[in-house]
Formats: sequence, structure tokens, C-alpha cells
Amino acid sequence: MSRDPKRPSDDRESSGAKAVVLILGVLALLAGGGYAVAGAVAGDKVPRGTTIAGIDVGGRSPARAERTLAAGLDERLGSPLSVALPGGETTEIDPAQAGLSVDTAASVADAGGRQSWAPDRLWDFFTGGEDLDPVVEVDESALDAALDEAAEGVAQPAVDGQVRLTATGVKTTKAKVGSELDVEAAREAVVAAYVAMAGGDDDASAELVVRDVEPDIDDADVDRAVEEFANPAMSAPVSLDFGDATVSLDPQQYAPIVRLKAVDGALEPAVNTKKLVGLVDAATAGDGAPVDATVALVDGKPKVVPGKPGVTYDPADVTDALLEVVVRREGRRSAEVEAKVEKPDFTTKDARELNIREQVSTFTTYYPNAEYRNVNIGRAAEIIDGTVLAPGETFSMNDTVGERTRENGFTEGFIISNGILKEDLGGGVSQMATTLFNAAFFAGLEDVEHKPHSFYIDRYPVGREATVAWGAIDLRFKNDTPHGILIDTNVTPGDATGTGVVTATFYSTKYWDITSKTGERYDYTQPTTRTLSGDDCYAYEGSAGFSINVWRYFRRAGESELERTEKFNTVYTPSDGVECKPAKAGSGG
Repeated sequence: MSRDPKRPSDDRESSGAKAVVLILGVLALLAGGGYAVAGAVAGDKVPRGTTIAGIDVGGRSPARAERTLAAGLDERLGSPLSVALPGGETTEIDPAQAGLSVDTAASVADAGGRQSWAPDRLWDFFTGGEDLDPVVEVDESALDAALDEAAEGVAQPAVDGQVRLTATGVKTTKAKVGSELDVEAAREAVVAAYVAMAGGDDDASAELVVRDVEPDIDDADVDRAVEEFANPAMSAPVSLDFGDATVSLDPQQYAPIVRLKAVDGALEPAVNTKKLVGLVDAATAGDGAPVDATVALVDGKPKVVPGKPGVTYDPADVTDALLEVVVRREGRRSAEVEAKVEKPDFTTKDARELNIREQVSTFTTYYPNAEYRNVNIGRAAEIIDGTVLAPGETFSMNDTVGERTRENGFTEGFIISNGILKEDLGGGVSQMATTLFNAAFFAGLEDVEHKPHSFYIDRYPVGREATVAWGAIDLRFKNDTPHGILIDTNVTPGDATGTGVVTATFYSTKYWDITSKTGERYDYTQPTTRTLSGDDCYAYEGSAGFSINVWRYFRRAGESELERTEKFNTVYTPSDGVECKPAKAGSGG
């Protein structure tokens, strides 16, 4: 890009041209060949008295004029150009690196250094003497880069006003006017200062011009969004009705998923549909089968966990409904969403009617540390924990826990088989059975099925314990109270420093006060010693068998009158001792 030097005014050119034409006309008439002589004298020389940037190039040929101009400018344009920044600071730019240079040939040509017989050209040669600016060549990309570097930090982006919905209320950010470099004005200022430098002005300086940049969202837009959307949105809860299911959302729930974004100079509300669907699905079973209500321990107390209907809907419909309803006034903040709803079989109302409110019994047993016990008792407790029995429902330990297999999380341990200890999957689970039996015993539940161990194990309460075996022996008790039962089980594994602990706690509404009595042992029977062989033989000393009676006394909760008594008779067989001997060769043992 070239910048033209200054020219005499059009009026002066016009009057000068007329004068030349008049004089030459007269000369032509009076002097004959004088015009031809004037043209020959002027030739292609620069008009006499002409200066470019204050450098005298008049009367010289274009070539000499260019050399003279270049030599004069070399001394002036070798220094950095001072640039004044907003705020009073200054910096410098290198004119050459900024893409600035003087086109000496064009400058001389524009000054009249060219062959021409035009009357005004001849007039200028003999009567000229203008001081002209040089023609400046500008590489705009290089100049813009230099300006950006010089003005770094001067420009400040505009800040849009913002409105945010938060759990604690509406938050706003005020708009802020920004600033940017007026590039066109800056270019002109730098070129003008460069020309002044070329003219010998040692104090030449370019002042960068900064102009304001208005934000897309100003304070008026913020105020409008707060009044028309944000404040109404946070004013009260909303309800989304999915036919037979209703989801209520508090402002604190949906505030984080609703935002106001800039669109064409205004703040428009938008919803994170994925997160809104998450809120709806948390209150329902989502796009799936319904979830029954239940009762669970929360902070150590039984609490109803509401049922969740299965709801099938279009997420876009939920988004539209929320944006529509949040700006309504209180009393009308409900919107219908087209959906297919499947209700749970056991509803929240059903769960409340179970009246599970307090602890009614608890029992704890202890076991010697063994890894198989930690695994098997812990796994059984994990499966049983949280079981809810409705009135009239019977608990089955085998049905609840399932077969003791590796796939079901169990491992090998000792069991009683045919009166002696054997190793098999699920060994130790009877510890859980005994603990559950006693919790049910003291809750006053009906004993449907229980079988004590064939011989007595002294870590269990005598006459009040139970064993289980998959497919053969079960522990079953019936909730014959008018209230529901929540079973909570907990295991603290044993380790090298201590025994394992098993606790079963029943929650309901207190119906019975249970006391018990354990009689004396009688009818002792003595053990024998068996001699066995094989890899599965484990030697131990035997113990005597005996009989014992246990009584359970029923009184209504809070009453002293005895309503009924129940007797449990247990006969323990002797625990025979075992001696292990090597199998004879060829016996197959």
C-alpha cells in the first residue's frame, strides 16, 4: 500500500494551468519556437526548488533525485519510532520491521520528475518549488503485528453481564465496557509519524487510539433477565406431572442445571437436559421397571424409602415443561408431561403402614478367628441385611441366602456331617443362623422351623441355637405380629488379635415383651472315639451329650400379665472324638 504525497490545491493548479496556457499561447504567437525550447530545458527533471521531506531534489534528473532523497532519508529513518500509549506510557517500534519504507522512485515521480510537454508540467518546472511528503509503502500485516505487540495489554475485552441461578439464590455479574485498539487510526498515526521522521522531526511520535467496546449483554439485559426469569424461577418449587406420577423439584435442585446464556444480545434460559433427566429419574425409576418402596436404616433409624414409578417420556418434553413452569406465579407452578407410567406393586403408603419405627430385639454372637468364617458369615449377613418381612410373611434363611457356592461368594469351611466335623462349602454360616434365631426369639416371632446342632458348641447359647444345610435343614420364622419387620445384620471380622462379632437387630413396632429361662442340663450321654483315615480326617476330643429345656414367656408390650409360654426341648448327641490313622496301602481310603 502506498501513501501519496501532498499536492498543491486544486484552485492553484487550475489558475496556474490557465496562466501557463495563456503565457505559452502568447509566447507561441510572439516567440515562435519558445515552447519547444522550454520543453527541452525542463526535460524529465524535477521542478526547480522542489523538496521531498525537506530534502532538495529540484532541478535534478529522476535518478539523481532518487539518490539524493535516499541518502537524506537514511540518516533520518534509522531510529525507532516512538509510540504513545493510553495512560501516558510510551514504547517504540522498528519502522522496517513494521513494514514501513519510502518509495523513492514514486516520490520523485510524484514530485514531477518525469518527461512531459504538458503546459502545467513546464510551468511547475520553471515556477515550482513545493515541499512534498514522500510516498510511503506500508506492509499492513507487518504493521498490524507491530501494533499488536506495542499495544499488548492496552486492549481489554468487554465483560458480558451474567445471571446465575444457585442453590443460595440469584447471583449477577455486572457488565463491563472493554477497550480495543482503533487499528485504522493507529495505522494512520504511525504512518504520519513516520513521514514526520522522514521530514527530520526528531520528536515525531504516533499516538495509539483506543476505543470502547460495548458488551453484548449490558446491565439492562441483566436486570431484565433477573426480573422476567431468574427471580420467578427461584420463587417456589415446581411440579412435573407425568400422568399418575408427580415429581416435585425445589429451586435448590434445579438451579444448578438452569443457566442464562447470551443469544443475539439477550440472556435466554437453557436447561441441561441430561441432568434434568437425572433429577426426574432419581424421583422415579426412570425409563424402566418401577421400584417398590421399602424401609431401610438411615443414620441408625428405620426410614421409609419411597417407591418409584417407572416412567417413560421424551426428555425434550421435560425440558420444555420446566422452562414453562418456573416463571409462573405460586399456585400455578405445575406442568403436565406426556408419559407412560407404571406404578410399583409395593407403594410408599404400603411401606409406611408397616409401622417399622423402633428396635424390638437384637442379639450378638462371637466366633473364633478363621478366614473361612469371616468370608462365609460376612457373605450371608450381606445378603440378609435389609430384609423386610410384612405381617404374616415367613423368613427362610435358605431361600434368602441361596446355595452356598463359590459363585455366590462362599468358600470351604467346617460343617457337622454324620456327627463329626467335615470340610465343605459354606462352613460357618450356622453362626448367622443362630444369631438370627435368637433375634427372632426375643422379637416374639413364631418359630416355624429350626434345628439345633447335633452336638453342643459352647460359643452358642445352650438350647437356643440353630444350624442350616442347603437342601436339608432350614431356619424359618414367621412374622405373626401386625407390624412389619426390618432385619439388620452386621459382621465385624475376626483377626489375629480378636474374635469375630455377628449381630442381628430387628426393627418394628414393639408388640411383645419377651423373657426366657434356661433349665439345667440332664440325661448326659458319653462320647466314643472314632478312628478314621483319609485326607479329610481331622482329629479332636469328644464331648458329652445332654438334654436341656428353654422357656419363652410372652407379655404384651408394656404390660405385666403373662399371655403365654413356649417350651423348647433340645437333645444334644455326644460329640465323638476322632483319631486319624494313615490309610492302608491298596485300601482306596
